Amino acid sequence: MDESEMAQRALVYALENHPDAEITVLHVVGNPSPWGGEATSLALEEDLEGAAEERARAVFENARELAAEYDVEITTEVQLGHPARAILNSVDGFDAVVIGSHGGSVADRLVVGNVAQRVFRQSPVPVIVAR
Repeated sequence: MDESEMAQRALVYALENHPDAEITVLHVVGNPSPWGGEATSLALEEDLEGAAEERARAVFENARELAAEYDVEITTEVQLGHPARAILNSVDGFDAVVIGSHGGSVADRLVVGNVAQRVFRQSPVPVIVAR
């Protein structure tokens, strides 16, 4: 999950359609970009894991607030790296993946849309793409 509307829709879909499921919200920090961005700034951190947790805090707070509306507790997990790779490396312990179709901006749509497509094509578990 990121801060996009589509990611929120994906979580709402999971909460509404799978009320008894154990839901884990995964946020991936440090996605590389042509401009360096987050990956470069993370590389300069002394406490990499602490910095990643800090960057995920707002996403997780939002996810917990959404889940509370459905009286559901969620588990959160933060990983470093490329979102598609991180999701695919995590799917073994889950029954399904629910992912937003794309991010908010045009650039996000290109990156996140590609994430959803890659996860959909390569996941060994069912993938639900929320729009």
